Amino acid sequence: MRLPEEVCVLGLSLLAPALLYTMNNVPALQGPLLILGIGMAVLGSVLLLLLLLTTPHKKTVDPLFYVFAELSFTCLVGLTNALEQDGFISGFMSFYLKMGEPHLSTAYAVMMSYWEGIVHFVLFLTIIHRMFRGKCYRSLALFWVGSSIMHQLVHIPGVVVGKHGSNIHPAFWRNIPFFLAPFWAATILFSRSREMPIIPADRIAAEQKKSLLSRPLELQLAVLLLAGVAVSVFRGFVVLDCPLDFCFKYLYQFEPYLKDPVAFPKVMMLVYLFYAVPLLTVFIYGLIRPGCGWMLDWTVFFAGATAQAQWCHIGASLHSRTPFTYRVPSDKLWSVITFNILLAVVPALLALHCHNNAAYFMKPVPHGQMDSNKKKK
Repeated sequence: MRLPEEVCVLGLSLLAPALLYTMNNVPALQGPLLILGIGMAVLGSVLLLLLLLTTPHKKTVDPLFYVFAELSFTCLVGLTNALEQDGFISGFMSFYLKMGEPHLSTAYAVMMSYWEGIVHFVLFLTIIHRMFRGKCYRSLALFWVGSSIMHQLVHIPGVVVGKHGSNIHPAFWRNIPFFLAPFWAATILFSRSREMPIIPADRIAAEQKKSLLSRPLELQLAVLLLAGVAVSVFRGFVVLDCPLDFCFKYLYQFEPYLKDPVAFPKVMMLVYLFYAVPLLTVFIYGLIRPGCGWMLDWTVFFAGATAQAQWCHIGASLHSRTPFTYRVPSDKLWSVITFNILLAVVPALLALHCHNNAAYFMKPVPHGQMDSNKKKK
């Protein structure tokens, strides 16, 4: 009896901690170039094993399977790092932090590793399970794509421009294929047509005739998205050292983590400013203008990006590895946490609303076609 693909992927992924433990206790394997070489060789071996396990049994395999399965292995590397940095385990990562990627000991990287090792890993196993059973996994994959792209857009520039930029070892460049993989996956997913729910044409027409003012939920979402635009612009100005008094007060009295020299929070706010603001703006347009079918995919993508970003940002601003002067002040703790949670919750609510009210976002049916359909009935 052949094991399910997700079980095979899980088994291969569990080899990651064993490999780290071995390398951590064998000094001959700890050279900077050797670490990079071993890492790439292991990833190549995992890919070869996946090909051998799946090709004989399946005539065609979705190419995204190999991306998800390969990255599942690295998820357990991230989880091992997070657990060791927080003192739950030891003896796995010290060599890699010294000669590989020293920035992985920062608070942001620890929270990033937890997200990768738990959320991404569960997503991968679920997607693979659904993939080989012919079930739809598009939304789960798009959530991961958004999360992973946000991860890479903050992670790689943050290392280069932050305080760890002068201590980059060869192993850091292993992140290049991980940077490219989600963009390639996004290209494949967005090029595939989405399976739309079957909704009567007259219901679609009735929904799309309503103005924004007659749809209170959509109106509230539009207002919240507009607030998100304002917040993203404001925090972008804050990290760009805006001299205005209220920017200065916010930086020192509410979120001093934004000036942490690791540079991850600064890069994240700039990503929000230059990428999230345009997306939020077009989402407001999509709530006003009926028939914007792209909202069904892009809202899921954006929900994944903001969930990952806010998890890392909130966690790092409170983590013990962040210097005390950069942590959220105790008297502003709950207001700052609530504020940042809302920045992740609102995009998730928008994506859920689009999924549950797809009729408004579907392409309108021409009147002639709608009348002919009624005559046939």
